[in-house]
Amino acid sequence: MPGVIMSGRLLPFVALSLLLTGTLVANEPMRLQERFPAGYQYHVSSRVRLAGELNIPADKENPKGQTLSVTGESAIEYDERIVEAGNDEPARTLRVYKRIDFQRKFGKQEQDNTLRTPVRRLVILRQNHAEVPFSPDGPLLYTEIDLVRTDVFTPALNGLLPSDAVKPGDRWKANATAVAELTDLDRIEEGSLECKFEDVVTVAGRKHARISLAGNVRGVNEDGPSRYEINGFFYFDLVSNHLSYLSFKGKHLLLDKDGKANGWNEGTFTLTRQANVNSPDLSDSVVRGIALEPNANNTLLLYDNAELGIKFLYPRRWRIGRVEGRQIMLDDNENKGNGMLITLADLKSTPTPQQFLDEAQGVLKEQKGRILGTQPPRPLQSGSFAIDRFTLEAEMVNQRLLLDYYILRQAVAGATVFARMLPADIQALRPEIEQIARSIVLSTPKPGM
Repeated sequence: MPGVIMSGRLLPFVALSLLLTGTLVANEPMRLQERFPAGYQYHVSSRVRLAGELNIPADKENPKGQTLSVTGESAIEYDERIVEAGNDEPARTLRVYKRIDFQRKFGKQEQDNTLRTPVRRLVILRQNHAEVPFSPDGPLLYTEIDLVRTDVFTPALNGLLPSDAVKPGDRWKANATAVAELTDLDRIEEGSLECKFEDVVTVAGRKHARISLAGNVRGVNEDGPSRYEINGFFYFDLVSNHLSYLSFKGKHLLLDKDGKANGWNEGTFTLTRQANVNSPDLSDSVVRGIALEPNANNTLLLYDNAELGIKFLYPRRWRIGRVEGRQIMLDDNENKGNGMLITLADLKSTPTPQQFLDEAQGVLKEQKGRILGTQPPRPLQSGSFAIDRFTLEAEMVNQRLLLDYYILRQAVAGATVFARMLPADIQALRPEIEQIARSIVLSTPKPGM
């Protein structure tokens, strides 16, 4: 079932009014396949509503454990154009969201997520059966990327369709890509979803194949071991040759290490698609004016924390680690040991470059490190966004390091930045670290937002 409790994949249910004007039985085998050539456009609308429970294990603060009720719903509407066709599925699309709302509630804690209006136009790269979005109009928040990543990529649902010609009464299994797309499983260990061609029906004057969908699947996703139970159906439009409607009820069981249910949610997923929709937002002239290739600028991520009063841009090579008090830690995605620490302070507490240098040298001596060289403090940027910088070459535990330090002073606050780089990565990382430092914008903190 698209969406798991923690991922934001589930979308709320809404009924679709379909006028069934008659049932026709087709005796001749027919091919049910949708093609996705470059330039093909379609409109997607999806809804889900869910409810369930999550068991929190006992700990020192809560020796009896806790069971939290879970509810959620969301709604998505967008137009999409195939930009680059692939072998099994499109390699790249251009998508314009008209609506994307997600709400969920854990006990009394409410969470909302959406895409900010300025970045609702996205290029979607399909890599290893996962969606990797970027916006040609501005940097994305990581939460926005995660929201889009866990949405259903409708071309992958082609795996629900049979590879051979079929007639009513025939059965087949959905392929692994389609199962993973509906369940959000990273690894499928057991089970399958079976499809059955039930009959041919007329829906709003058009012939459709009605296909049932049912099965149990067990595997692993970002929440750990999981099992899904799915039962529903979909329509395939025999006039335009596209999957036009999908609806199913599903139950998701979170499993512990012994395979026992440790939480669950169940809900209803509904998706409608209109083929050959020519959106003015996806016209040839619009597409020609957009950067559709990822580059260092259009793939930057935005960190925006109003409670701390800071925002900055960072490349996808980096990830936000821990945020503790007024400190923000960034790690490189390859876990090599490179990292950054941003410490926020009021202007009175922000050290001078010499004070920060003395402090850094003192810390190295305390940790029995050896200073091999020093580039003394010097201005990197002046004015209302002043930055000073110095560098230490050091050796700690028989490992050579380059340590970069920045001191920032802005109108309402200050900050220091400390970066640690291994020699092999200096050439690639040092320009990125400087770029991050230059992009920092400080503001008055707004606690409790």
